Amino acid sequence: MKRPNLVRIDLDKPIAKLVNKTDHRALGIWAADCAERVLPYFEKRYLKDNRPRKAIEALRKWIKDGIFSMKEIRGASLSAHAAAREVKDDDSARSAARSAGQAVATAHVPAHSIGAAVYAVTAVRDATGSIDETIKERDWQYQHLLKMNKKFGKPNARKLWRGKNKTKG
Repeated sequence: MKRPNLVRIDLDKPIAKLVNKTDHRALGIWAADCAERVLPYFEKRYLKDNRPRKAIEALRKWIKDGIFSMKEIRGASLSAHAAAREVKDDDSARSAARSAGQAVATAHVPAHSIGAAVYAVTAVRDATGSIDETIKERDWQYQHLLKMNKKFGKPNARKLWRGKNKTKG
């Protein structure tokens, strides 16, 4: 059976435009929040598999301390995506795990935050089957990103944040 497509709606372009104007750290928070909202779709079915949760925790650790370890970030992302690949017949659980994998990758490349949001809204669509719930989630994402942008500022702040990043192993 062919897997359903990712959700793409009218807010995609405004979100992508806003991502380019938002601080790197703010994008990390936004991506983590998007992924965490749908994580229960995965965790309810795969109680013992904590790889997607660990990915979000790794991102939140980077947000908090600014220490970037490519090995840690890449490993957490790949682990969350491996968890997604192991999901056989639950599209919402698979998309939730992929959202976590994309979210943690935001620490390395800010644009991965968009992937976290798209997979999260796809998880909502697949879990609820409701267009209204899907649009409501995407609207929440957009409004939350606006708040993050206002709180943390514009690209100049992003450059300052990157300057504070410490690289480790």
